Amino acid sequence: MVSAAVANGSAAAKCWSVGFSGWWVNLNSGELRLPMGLDVIIGLTYTHMGGAILALAFNAVHKLWKWQTSDGKATSSVPPQLWQPPNGILMTNDISDTRLECAVPCFALSKNDSYLLSTSGGKFSLFNITTFKTMTTFMSPPPAATSVAFHPNDNNIVAIGFDDYSIHIYNIRIDEVKSKLKGHQNRVTGLTFSNVLNVLVSSGADVQLCVWSMDGWEMHTRKFLYIPHGRESSSPLAPTGVQFHQDQIHVLAVHETQIAIYEAPRLDCLMQWFPPESSGLVTDATYSCDGQLIYASIKDGSVCVLTATTLQLRSRITPAAYIPLNPRVYPVVIAAHPSEPNQFAIGLTDGGVHVIEPPESGGSWCVAPPLESGVGPSVNSAQLVQDDSGL
Repeated sequence: MVSAAVANGSAAAKCWSVGFSGWWVNLNSGELRLPMGLDVIIGLTYTHMGGAILALAFNAVHKLWKWQTSDGKATSSVPPQLWQPPNGILMTNDISDTRLECAVPCFALSKNDSYLLSTSGGKFSLFNITTFKTMTTFMSPPPAATSVAFHPNDNNIVAIGFDDYSIHIYNIRIDEVKSKLKGHQNRVTGLTFSNVLNVLVSSGADVQLCVWSMDGWEMHTRKFLYIPHGRESSSPLAPTGVQFHQDQIHVLAVHETQIAIYEAPRLDCLMQWFPPESSGLVTDATYSCDGQLIYASIKDGSVCVLTATTLQLRSRITPAAYIPLNPRVYPVVIAAHPSEPNQFAIGLTDGGVHVIEPPESGGSWCVAPPLESGVGPSVNSAQLVQDDSGL
């Protein structure tokens, strides 16, 4: 369902960017919502073809929205359809013997958009996206899975991070753990592969990044994020996420205190960006599909659009632009469209999902005026003192 205010795409919202003088941003925002339930959206992704959005809610239920457009792509100007088989079956994760408030849900979509691998603290479920049928379940906790990623060359192979600090390289087809990787000091919360470098990069609640060779799965390098004094984590279990740039060399590291760019496999820190302290913590961030932008969601409800090469603020979208009636709502997760670089989606604490893009008249996010002092600074690696534990 799409709210009436944005269903026809005609409602272009305006928002004020705090910290800049006289700078306004127009945007188109389309909302996806169900009439029942207010469960937090804790997982969000576009399908690889770009014509649907898949969301995982706190209650372990997945929702799939599809667009019936001429080009088959998601857009904020046309309402999608909530997709569900005629039998009414839902894709629901196993939560038997699971305390949802303690779980770290995670999911991954196969490259062909046919299968979804997901968990909400219990066993993994492998779903058929077309029929919503559960194909199999596996890996009962403990330990509980906390992150997952498909191997880039084989949909039967996945990397799974656990709350016992380990990573398993698992073959779904033959139900076999091929390798167990150990190097983190807290739960593993992020996994990303590079075909160019032939490595897996992992991240954890220990604010550590590790590089593993895909030939033999041995550790190549590990480094800790540099967190300046006064920007400590709100929790010792705060997750760190990782994502490779499309060049498969630069790595985006996302922590509630910052966004950082590293160069693999040495994990040299190139730059960091810290949100203004008045804005709160980073909740999630992702590269745009062309790697030119980074979309970052902030706990004050705003979304920052950064230039990926410099981490300079390009646009800032305030919550009044898309959730004007509820100041307590903020985005928890963010996903970039796989082929439209200026479009992204956010999942909110009230169960809503918004698709956001610039108005058709502009087509791209505007460039901000020069930064004022203290507003989301970028820090060059030459200014950093890092804890380097490279092996």
